[in-house]
Amino acid sequence: MCRRASCCLLLAFPLATGSPWGPSGPRLAPAPPVPQPQCFDTSPAAKLRGGSIAGTCESAALREVKEWHPVLLALLGTSFGWFMTALGAAAVIIKRLGLPEPLFRKVLDFFLGVSGGVMTAASYWSLLAPALDFAEQQGWEEGWAAMPVALGFVSGGALLQLTDLLMSNLHESLEDLSLYKNVATSEGSATRSQRLRRLLLLIIAITIHNFPEGMAVGVAFGALGSAPGATFGKAVSLAIGIGIQNFPEGMAVSMPLMREGISPLQAFWYGQLSGLVEPIGGVLGAAFVQYCKPMLPFTMSLAAGAMIFVVADSLVPEMQAHGNKAIAMQGLMLGFVFMMVLDVTLG
Repeated sequence: MCRRASCCLLLAFPLATGSPWGPSGPRLAPAPPVPQPQCFDTSPAAKLRGGSIAGTCESAALREVKEWHPVLLALLGTSFGWFMTALGAAAVIIKRLGLPEPLFRKVLDFFLGVSGGVMTAASYWSLLAPALDFAEQQGWEEGWAAMPVALGFVSGGALLQLTDLLMSNLHESLEDLSLYKNVATSEGSATRSQRLRRLLLLIIAITIHNFPEGMAVGVAFGALGSAPGATFGKAVSLAIGIGIQNFPEGMAVSMPLMREGISPLQAFWYGQLSGLVEPIGGVLGAAFVQYCKPMLPFTMSLAAGAMIFVVADSLVPEMQAHGNKAIAMQGLMLGFVFMMVLDVTLG
């Protein structure tokens, strides 16, 4: 009887102590847990999804990029905008292949419409909304938080309006420059002289308007870690949107230059040169935000106001001036939706 009890105890002991040996032979040890990748979801529906599979997985490389200095990120983001300007300026090569003028004009007006939609959407989702959030975080009451944002928005438009007034004075000065005086008596020479003056003003205007666009990207990156609504995704989406709308601006500079007899290589050079002011504006905007963080609601809304002024004052009249209003408005709607989806997806 004692021997039988001892055998039962020996057989039951492995099961009680969790030994890998069971009644039916050896048991395999449980597999170690597989480490799951770190995921994040910054979209507005993150709370509904609960951070499930719908989130995007953040790689180590992306986390390292996020830790870079905001001024460096602003330089990279605005450099993409300059690259897209140069890409648009390279359209002179397509023109050399014989693209018909009416078709080219329709394509250009469509892309100008896309630019207007992108800039309009970006001014709210990437600039105005984070500016309002940060104003409330600073202690402004909900009703008064719009005051610094509204002041900055109006100031951005006023700044561009002042630039236009200076451009008008520059136009009058160009009339007196001997370089652009019509020394010939033929009507053709007079017409070409006027076209050259308008073309020079167009190049200067696009170059000046590129500065606040670069500043907007710089402010978006400079606000990272400061404004509650400013995220890396929103800054990236703004940089992508500004870069896309720079494409037709590069075309708008290089193509008229080539039509006036300038070589395609020179036309491309001057076209891409108009986009070089964006990295300058981006670096200055990011640096200013870094050292003047209490001014964030004002600076972000100022950049938004400048962008809206460019859309209303330059892009909309230009894209409707050649009888392509319908296709231009379709481009504007498409650009707005594209930027909205891009901002919600990345932001």
